[in-house]
Amino acid sequence: MLTWMKRLLAGSAMALAIGATSVMVASPAFADEAKPVAAAAAVAAAPALVPNKGDTAWILVCTALVILMTLPGLALFYGGLTRSKNILSVLVQCMFVFALITVLWSLYGYSFAFTEGGAFIGGLDRLFLAGITPDSVAATFSKGIVIPEYVFMAFQAAFATITCCLIVGSFAERAKFSAIVLFVILWFTFSYLPIAHMVWFWPGPDDIKDAASLEAITARAGWLWQKGVLDFAGGTVVHINAAIAGLVGSFVVGKRLGYGKEAMKPHNLVFVMIGASLLWFGWFGFNAGSALEANGSAALAFVNTLLATAAAVLSWSVAEWVLKGKPSMLGGASGCVAGLVAITPAAGFVGPMGALVIGAAAGAICLWGVSGLKKLLGSDDSLDVFGVHGVGGILGALLTGVFADPALGGTGIWDYVANAAAPDYSIASQLWIQSQGVIVTLIWSGVVSYIAFKLVDIVVGLRVKEDEEREGLDISSHGESAYES
Repeated sequence: MLTWMKRLLAGSAMALAIGATSVMVASPAFADEAKPVAAAAAVAAAPALVPNKGDTAWILVCTALVILMTLPGLALFYGGLTRSKNILSVLVQCMFVFALITVLWSLYGYSFAFTEGGAFIGGLDRLFLAGITPDSVAATFSKGIVIPEYVFMAFQAAFATITCCLIVGSFAERAKFSAIVLFVILWFTFSYLPIAHMVWFWPGPDDIKDAASLEAITARAGWLWQKGVLDFAGGTVVHINAAIAGLVGSFVVGKRLGYGKEAMKPHNLVFVMIGASLLWFGWFGFNAGSALEANGSAALAFVNTLLATAAAVLSWSVAEWVLKGKPSMLGGASGCVAGLVAITPAAGFVGPMGALVIGAAAGAICLWGVSGLKKLLGSDDSLDVFGVHGVGGILGALLTGVFADPALGGTGIWDYVANAAAPDYSIASQLWIQSQGVIVTLIWSGVVSYIAFKLVDIVVGLRVKEDEEREGLDISSHGESAYES
């Protein structure tokens, strides 16, 4: 144990060193002038902008809801899907990874994701949360409106934690705990942070006065933001990003012993239902909170999250009813998650009827994702992370480009110069932009994941021993059992 702990610490230090070095090498010109997302609110504004108490309270509540999605929501959902001898291993993984990423986010993650540095990664200005005080503010999507930077930092931390926890479902029941921990450190540093920066970082709208200032502000944003990729709450950053990492892991780690020969059914569908319900509940904070204000955009995202998920539950259940003769609890819960995933990138951009279409499509297509596509790929994606989060995330990201069209009830693209929705929305053009976001995320995360898994395999090895896998990871990896006879 001491050996792998030393290796783990060494690997962690290596990841931190390489990450910091890569930022300094890639963007030295920005090191001295790096500014966090809060900078837009701090530029020579007199009087200083003061956060609205309602917005602050709303995002604090949403942050707590997103945390609930992971602990216990995702943990119970995943735990119920495993065999009884492995439920605690998944619960431990979710709790440990949640805590680990929370700490790393405060040390360097927030700085690399949400400060100026370059088009692909942020800078060093907020390392160890330096410079943030109770009076620091972060820009929102409305001119002249800010929230406390601590609130923004915590809200985004919750997103990072659940993204990393999603991955473990793809290779559940056979991966070493030490391997998962080391992989998550590497993947968080080299995949999550760059993609979050590319898609979501911009300095805020307050300095946009005319076309020239809009161009200058946009040039300081993340690479995919500059291209115009729409991702309201994480279709690319969270779901596609995590899903392709999980799929790569399912191949590199290998199939479970007896896969395809032995029954590997979920051991507790009650936990699955409770977990899915908690995810749905928490997802209102996930999507509606991404408006960063208590406003109409948050209300639209809230309603769309409700409608799309309901449509997906019905779609998956009816399709299963037709194909298999009976609608199942597992199908209903899976449809719930599929709808939540698909509406995530679109939540604040599409109208309610568009949300219903996205949800209905997600239920049926993700059912194929966990059955037909899974067989085509030949993977042992234990808990169908790619079939739901990957397929649903890709579908949602693309359909965002369609249903964001004001002619179809969407909000369009906001023009910060005219302070109105741009009049010239093109579905074809936005669909191509959305496709670029999907492709970049798949390639970036896929390559980083493969390299990270291989490095981890060299350092600590990826799989537990055969006898440990047969005994179950609860006992062999954690020395305890969920169910005492």
